[in-house]
Amino acid sequence: MEKDREIVCPHCAGVNRLKAGRPTEAAKCGLCKQPLFEGHPVEANAAMFQKQTGRSGIPVLVDVWAPWCGPCRMMAPAFAEAAQRLEPAVRLVKLNSENEPDVAGRLGIRGIPTMLLYQDGREIARISGAMKTKQIIDWTTQQLGGG
Repeated sequence: MEKDREIVCPHCAGVNRLKAGRPTEAAKCGLCKQPLFEGHPVEANAAMFQKQTGRSGIPVLVDVWAPWCGPCRMMAPAFAEAAQRLEPAVRLVKLNSENEPDVAGRLGIRGIPTMLLYQDGREIARISGAMKTKQIIDWTTQQLGGG
């Protein structure tokens, strides 16, 4: 039986309770009235990263990257396409390690791009290196027990 889930707004970081069985594609934030899912990654600062990974009732896939990183820039379109295909089952978040070095340090990031997968507020998997869309989707699905 499906249960209610908490969904963190990608715009205002408000935590919304989504009733079981309610269509997620059309859900809007109770605070800012923006869509909860738009099919593209959420750009996260430290506060948004903490809220998305700590309070989300769905898995969260984080891409830790930097603007000067060639492989990161190469992977960006694939990560964006993966967001279109994985949402609303998985939230995709981008964390710029250059803008958020303290967060990247706490996470023990040694190389970028690195993807971290969170479920129920804890990291359950990580992988480093650029990936194509299908690889991102397949890896995420496998880590969540669906593949």
